[in-house]
Amino acid sequence: MFGQRGRMNLRLYALAAAFAVAGALLTARIAYVQLVDVGHYKQEARAEHFGQQEVRAPRGAILDRNGYPLATTVDAWDIFIDRSDWQDIAAARTAADAIAPVIGRKPEDLVNEVRAEASGLYLAYSGLAFDEGERLQGVEAPGLRVVRTEKRYWPEGDLASTLIGFVGRDHGGLTGIEADFDAQLGGSPGTIYFERDSIGNRIALGKERYGREPQPGGDIRLTIDRYVQRLVEGELEARIASTGALGGTIIVMEPQTGAILAMASRPGFRLSQLDFNDPDEGLFRNRAVTDVYEPGSVFKTLTAAMAIDTGHVTPESTYDDIGAAYIGESTIRNWDYSVNGVTTVTQVLQRSLNTGAVWLAQEVGADAFYQYLRAFGIGEPTHSGLGGEPGGLLRTNEDPLWADVDLATNSFGQGVAATPLQVITAIASLVNGGRLMRPYIVEQEITATGTRTFEPVVVRQVVSEETAHTVADMMNLVVEGIPGHLASVRGYHVGGKTGTTTGATLADGAVLDGNIASFVGFAPANDPRMIMLVKLDFKEDRLGGQVSAPVFGALAPSILAYLGVRPEGSQLVSTSR
Repeated sequence: MFGQRGRMNLRLYALAAAFAVAGALLTARIAYVQLVDVGHYKQEARAEHFGQQEVRAPRGAILDRNGYPLATTVDAWDIFIDRSDWQDIAAARTAADAIAPVIGRKPEDLVNEVRAEASGLYLAYSGLAFDEGERLQGVEAPGLRVVRTEKRYWPEGDLASTLIGFVGRDHGGLTGIEADFDAQLGGSPGTIYFERDSIGNRIALGKERYGREPQPGGDIRLTIDRYVQRLVEGELEARIASTGALGGTIIVMEPQTGAILAMASRPGFRLSQLDFNDPDEGLFRNRAVTDVYEPGSVFKTLTAAMAIDTGHVTPESTYDDIGAAYIGESTIRNWDYSVNGVTTVTQVLQRSLNTGAVWLAQEVGADAFYQYLRAFGIGEPTHSGLGGEPGGLLRTNEDPLWADVDLATNSFGQGVAATPLQVITAIASLVNGGRLMRPYIVEQEITATGTRTFEPVVVRQVVSEETAHTVADMMNLVVEGIPGHLASVRGYHVGGKTGTTTGATLADGAVLDGNIASFVGFAPANDPRMIMLVKLDFKEDRLGGQVSAPVFGALAPSILAYLGVRPEGSQLVSTSR
């Protein structure tokens, strides 16, 4: 009996020992958790009780040259729905009835889209106006998440849309200035921690703290003037409507500095009506910078400048125009098939004679001709800071496929392609003393650490100052020496040159359909304050002097008056047709 009792005691001792060991282990574990691993479990508890969210930095503004905002950021809300809370169809319908009217949706459509997947967050609306979002703050709706954010706002409406560009849902720049200067505008995001309840919802009056403060983006101040830009866009749209043009481009530049005062292209898009589903992605590009075309007869000013600068001719030098130039098996005729006899260099520009441009290019020679074109910036980007700019298309006499006829056609702007920005930059050098200026569109970057100002940059001296003044005087005679020229401006001396290209074939073999009518003009002739390029695209044949020169004539008086250039009382003005 004692043996049984002894064995029972032994079992009890063993059980007690086991409990003692388990207790010791449990005590040790508790001590370890409380004293050694306390940080880990505090972190887990904190992670369950506190949510973490990235806080976007306020995006900087895009300003015009006078400081007026063209694009800025305002407070808004992103509306999310937790799909898992909408798997109950009754709860989903109740929530949709409360949410849908505020975000402009039909409740049944919202329910179907959210329930298309079983889990995850559904973005129901991005950038909801601040007051509208506040209406949803106190709404009892399962799955609703109202997240503070910002959205872009354009105080000037759709002005300069293709230039400014837009941001995506992540608030990063996608096109235009928004993309090109995204790093400066975007700033650095921060982190905020907030208390949440057992199902993950943010507690309205709970604690919040920043883990990292967001660093606001800087402001970008452009050289664009909103008044000039609005004038240009209005005139461009009116001319496209009245002439039936397919589209067009207008650029206004300060020739002395290279600063862009206005840049407009059509077709384009409206910032207020962005449609990312539009199949025509080309609507989102800035055609003044990205698209190349054959400049046509505006190039004759460059050819004349080369011939004068090399000393081969003067404005009074003559050649015998027989109406055609024979280059091997090719025959080049004047645009109007005219035969002009003894003709001066000035008259070559006035009458826009192809044969005269061929003569001048032959006088210069192929080597010097292409060296000058390169010096004028043809065949390379302008480095304006705007994205998507190509170098253009230029086949020189170093190319094995080049032929003598290329020199002839290039002399009057065919067989070579450049962007509108490259063309106006090259011709601007003829009205500012021969200096090729780097075109620029950003005047200042204004950040928390200071202001960076961009100054005019002289790329190179292309022709002598004397040559530039001579060609500018000839361009003045192109307008004022022809009675009824449609670029004439009452009260101001102006200069310019037309260009027309039909059925163009480029150096890479590509063929341009339709017709391009253009005009490049400047004023006042004795001290140019602005130079303007007008380019209109057509299906049918149209002349630059008929459709593009009048655009300059219509815009120049208002722009010059705005710039403080007073009319000259002694101006002899040609009558318009």
